[in-house]
Amino acid sequence: MASIPLKPEYGPTLGELLAPRWHAAPRLVRAIVLAAGVGLLALAVGGALTLENAHYAHGGSAPFSFSYRGLYRTAPAAGEYVQVQRLARGRLEDSFAVGPLRLPRYTGSLSAELPLYAASYIDGLRHRYAGFVLRGEGKTRVNTVPAYAVAYIAQIASRTVYGRDILLLPEQPGARVGVHIVMLSAPRAQVKSPLLVGTSGVLERPLETFTFG
Repeated sequence: MASIPLKPEYGPTLGELLAPRWHAAPRLVRAIVLAAGVGLLALAVGGALTLENAHYAHGGSAPFSFSYRGLYRTAPAAGEYVQVQRLARGRLEDSFAVGPLRLPRYTGSLSAELPLYAASYIDGLRHRYAGFVLRGEGKTRVNTVPAYAVAYIAQIASRTVYGRDILLLPEQPGARVGVHIVMLSAPRAQVKSPLLVGTSGVLERPLETFTFG
């Protein structure tokens, strides 16, 4: 692309002023300056990507999707579809994971079945986590869909974390196949209780945007 000509009274340009020094500089100095420029550009691009929303979608018998920001994909644990997390100094700060959920055959409403199923689910958490302490359970909603939540305290890598898991199925009669959402956060000002996990910070977005289909 041709440059726009400048009137003499507006010259010389910054490039024209710096050109003699640039050409006179040693090759090593110019290489260092170019490398620094590339590094700054990479940092700028990385920062922009961090501010953008990422999206995850899963197919299968209970397809779902969600978006997230400030979290990074990692290898899911056994029995999980996906896991995104945030680390600080190599330690877990926040994690959002989704795995399969399949209820046994039941009669009656789903809202009555979920609390019954939650009893065995909580027992599984008690065996999974060291220092497990149940802090609450009850009905909730995810993007207007009825669900059931379990809040707890656990020890992971000798560190206390707050957990809040959600049992969620599509809103349809007799639904048996859905997902369980596992949210973990390190205690801090915004998260003073397991009951607050996923209500603010980086875990709020994936939970609010989680939808079936």
